[in-house]
Amino acid sequence: MAGAEPASLKETCLQAVRKHFAALDTEHVLDLPAALMEELLPQLTVCQLDELQPGLNQRGISTHCGWAGILKDMHGPNYAVDLLTEEGAKHEVMRMLFPPLFYGLTNHFVEKNITNLNTSSFMLAAAKCIKHFLLYASSHKPLQSLIAERQPLLNLLEKQIRSVGVLQSIDLLKRKTQAALYVLHRLLDHGVTKKIVVDVQCPIVLAWLLHGRGSQYENPELKSLMLSKKGSFVLQAASASADGASCSAGLETRASEDEDDPVIPCKRSKMDFVSSEEESGKADFPVGPKVLCGPFSQCDYPSEGACPRGQIECLEVRQCGSVSLRVLRKSLPTFFCLRSLTLHSFATFRDSDVLDLARGLKQLSESSRCSLTYLNIGILPYTKLMEILLDAVPKVTSLHVEILHMMWGPHHHQTAKSDVSELPLQKLTVKVTELQTDLHFITSVLRRSPHLTSLHLAGMNLPTGSSLSQLLITLSESNPCLRSLNLEDLNLSDCLPDILNLLRNCQLEELWCNDCRLLEKCSDKEEALQQLVSALRTVPSLHTLSLAQNRLRGCTLMLLRVSTAKNVCVLSELFSGSSPSSVKRLNISYNFIQPAELLEFAQRLRTHRPPQRLTLDLRMNPGDRDPDTWNAALNLLRPLCVLLLERWKSTDTMVDHISNM
Repeated sequence: MAGAEPASLKETCLQAVRKHFAALDTEHVLDLPAALMEELLPQLTVCQLDELQPGLNQRGISTHCGWAGILKDMHGPNYAVDLLTEEGAKHEVMRMLFPPLFYGLTNHFVEKNITNLNTSSFMLAAAKCIKHFLLYASSHKPLQSLIAERQPLLNLLEKQIRSVGVLQSIDLLKRKTQAALYVLHRLLDHGVTKKIVVDVQCPIVLAWLLHGRGSQYENPELKSLMLSKKGSFVLQAASASADGASCSAGLETRASEDEDDPVIPCKRSKMDFVSSEEESGKADFPVGPKVLCGPFSQCDYPSEGACPRGQIECLEVRQCGSVSLRVLRKSLPTFFCLRSLTLHSFATFRDSDVLDLARGLKQLSESSRCSLTYLNIGILPYTKLMEILLDAVPKVTSLHVEILHMMWGPHHHQTAKSDVSELPLQKLTVKVTELQTDLHFITSVLRRSPHLTSLHLAGMNLPTGSSLSQLLITLSESNPCLRSLNLEDLNLSDCLPDILNLLRNCQLEELWCNDCRLLEKCSDKEEALQQLVSALRTVPSLHTLSLAQNRLRGCTLMLLRVSTAKNVCVLSELFSGSSPSSVKRLNISYNFIQPAELLEFAQRLRTHRPPQRLTLDLRMNPGDRDPDTWNAALNLLRPLCVLLLERWKSTDTMVDHISNM
């Protein structure tokens, strides 16, 4: 093509290796010199990389650059590959490719590489890497293939998949859904899957998934749905688009679709509710395992006896409405194998629903057999409910809550005086969206949590004139075990002395202060940042530091923006002196760093070299203001750093706006 530079002889040879790889002796390819192999890896296909990786690893050669190149090809050249290990990058590639290839979907990368990817060998290779399976119940043909020509793939998935995501409602009466039910049965009851992610608003699907897989509760509504006119049991179809649709009044029944789509009941008579006829041996239950495992399996399992019971240890419901919450609530008191529970709703939960949930959780926690240690719930309508949930499950070691204060909702709830007993909490995340936050509710929890190792707080807005100093003081006094601190969208502009004190008396390993306005009220910003750097160097355990999006706001922003960016050069002093910082990962993205300032930072960093290769996040800084200077800075940094970059477009007026939000 006119204007295109001809490929060099080396490039032509590398492309020929990819094209004729199948005809080459793999051993000869593996014998290539290491330097040449580094150039070949980005040229190879996914299957070729997977085939060569074991042999290359034996030679001490990593295929990371090849997998990273594929990720960039999939996402675009501006994608920052934030995966530092070879296996991490490989598994991310397989995770992204398996669903579209399995379900026959397409995208630019798949379309371009379909010849290399649309093979049974690739699907088996990908299945060895993925741990999460996405179930699209309406994709009948791909699921049907798992019980026909792709049976070996299902056998492998059964051994590999740890979690299943249910993304669509399942009509449990239709003939076509039987393949989806069988795949679920194999993964949940015969396989190693312990986690269920329900991303659909239909309580009957949740009820069917929970039934017999942990809780001892027998749902009478589900039982009535399973009773057919002939005295047998079937499951009702519920393809509700929302909790308020056909499922809103409860788990309602309906007739079969038509006579030429007869009911093919699902499985598990040994795990399903039984009638007196079944107990007496007079009924032949069509919902037993033989209905699915009999016709579908190919002698993988015994023809007699009950199928094994699956045990759900981790449950995540992403579109949890009131009816779904009630379905779960009744299962909770005897859900002894449940270790992790995540409940999220697009709208705020009603306080009555949360209080009812708390009662169910309390019944569960009162049993010595309770295993629940992780609770994630959002969106709560007010902060007091967080304490109520904590008191209901005092054995929880990890709590994640999101709170959206509704101005028309209750501002407080009449309850007994809050408990002051010690909590075993180790990880706590609180994300708050409200005009004013009562700081006492979080400091009281912190004082009760001396074993806390990880804290993430976001969006706490205090009344005018108030300060977050007390939060930092509480952390210094009450949480000596803290290792990870993530502060996001908090006004810490008047808290520098307390931050310095916390740093001098902590053993932090990770510190994020994103969008915290750290230098806003400092008259001498460079001196303030030097104090912060000096304090950070006194924390030998610190390996991750994020100061992203810490610009000044308001009408003074345009006047002070340049000085803010210049301060980044001070950060190079983290690695100066006889006791340099151990930071391995530094995030200074979204800081409006100009090319000249980055060049100065790079020059200083060459003088104060980090003890080990630094992962430096420079995303969303205006490098295109002076591309030559920016690229010169990057060239100085590359020998010292793994750079995470995304292209900034100064012509996009929204970029400046977003960077200063």
